[in-house]
Amino acid sequence: MRVEGKVVLITGGARGIGRALAERFHRQRAAGIAVVDLDGADVAQVATSIDGLGFAADVSSEAGVRQAIATTEERLGPIDLMCSNAGVAFSDQPGWTAASQSDGQWDLAWRVNVMAHVWAVRALLPGMLERGSGYFLHTVSAAGLLNQIGDAVYSTTKHAALGFAESLAITHGEQGIGVSIVCPQAVDTSLYAGQEHDGPAKAASADGVLTPAAVADAVIEGLADERFLILPHPRVADYIQRKSGDYERWLKGMRRFRRSLFPDDSIMQPGRER
Repeated sequence: MRVEGKVVLITGGARGIGRALAERFHRQRAAGIAVVDLDGADVAQVATSIDGLGFAADVSSEAGVRQAIATTEERLGPIDLMCSNAGVAFSDQPGWTAASQSDGQWDLAWRVNVMAHVWAVRALLPGMLERGSGYFLHTVSAAGLLNQIGDAVYSTTKHAALGFAESLAITHGEQGIGVSIVCPQAVDTSLYAGQEHDGPAKAASADGVLTPAAVADAVIEGLADERFLILPHPRVADYIQRKSGDYERWLKGMRRFRRSLFPDDSIMQPGRER
């Protein structure tokens, strides 16, 4: 997948990875780039800097996703590359249990981290199949492959996003539809900023914090090779093998890692670790 000459839509494009992708795709001479986010002012600034299209959109509803796609295609033409990048994350606080987050947080994360991907595919796939080509890039996170200590909602929804992307690639990979998922650990974005001392952020940053530009570079390389799995933090590949090779050992190791992040957690009972 070469971005040159392609029409691209990026959700969550006002800052962070989304903005970096827009800037990188612009340098790769994309034919047209649309960036959308909840913050219309910031999106407009990004769009101006890349001579693209920018407008506010709420991808937590199917109507919002469909409107973003319709506006992009009306202005720029059929979308060749759909980047479902918008995401939300919270943490397990204040209770720090795997079920302490509210129903509202679960619902919002499910809609943004999972269903926004589904809705985009639902809207775009018929046209792409008719044309015989199209590409989906989903920002999934290493949490979807491993786990995000201290954020059960994020971990669960990102696992679901991974499952959907796999289904998309399996079902339509021989029909001209390309699929890639980008799965970084910690990236210096608004999701990470201000939380670097919290348990989830400390866990994610164990192998370093990448810049959004570094993630965008990894995406360009992954798209050129049409790789399903794009890993800006290469060590994630080793962790996947450890997890699949010995699940019980991996779980015990993750418990020890969590304990190191939450040494004063009254819920933790190290003496019961076996």
